[in-house]
Amino acid sequence: MSSTLVVIPTYNELRTLPSAIERTLQAVPTTRILVVDDNSPDGTGRLADEIAARDDRVSVMHRSEKNGLGAAYIAGFRWAEDHDVDFIIEMDADGSHQPEELPLMITQLERGADLSIGARWIPGGKTRNWPLYRRLISRGGTLYARILLRSKLHDITSGFRGFRVATLRQIDFDSVASQGYCFQIEMAWLIEKTGGDVREFPITFVERVEGASKMSSAIVAEALLKVTSWGLADRFGSSRGAMEYSRRPGVGGISSK
Repeated sequence: MSSTLVVIPTYNELRTLPSAIERTLQAVPTTRILVVDDNSPDGTGRLADEIAARDDRVSVMHRSEKNGLGAAYIAGFRWAEDHDVDFIIEMDADGSHQPEELPLMITQLERGADLSIGARWIPGGKTRNWPLYRRLISRGGTLYARILLRSKLHDITSGFRGFRVATLRQIDFDSVASQGYCFQIEMAWLIEKTGGDVREFPITFVERVEGASKMSSAIVAEALLKVTSWGLADRFGSSRGAMEYSRRPGVGGISSK
């Protein structure tokens, strides 16, 4: 049986983390969970430790400061290499991603997908209680990335996704500099661009009911600037662009640090 790790990055998710963990373990009892906490001032890290002490399927990684979503996930990817994991899943702690949809994602990975993405903007996908401005940012960002990067993906910004660990081992993470939601675009485009099997399936994305969104103008600006840079470099044959981050067996990878 394949081994699955769900990586949940946290920063001030004290009220939502217990439910996210409980629902995940109910949906896929055999999975493992790694909480990556960025020194949350509200005590999320301490709560995660308490949960882990009661359930050996849960582990906690404490980071000293808030260094961004991309860095948190890469830390989780590297942690997985020493823990006999076949698939790694990214999931938010705020209730936006539905753990009950994990079995379909895992099935896609078991059937050969390098990357499985829970998509909002395909038939069957939807959002619930999401403000109009957030829908516009997400759909506009996806459309812009599709055009600039010549991607066929319908929800390249989605943060609910699963990777085959064997695929991640071929990526030079020392060259991945994106933070925020741009990290999701970069990872999906990298795997798609270099011939990976990327599949999407419809999900229901629910607006968080507790806490504050981490979306900011800086995150949007980073994504806009980087997507524009990658797209232009790729189109005009610059030495940078997609091939800078190509899948190179034996170079970098999740064990490079």
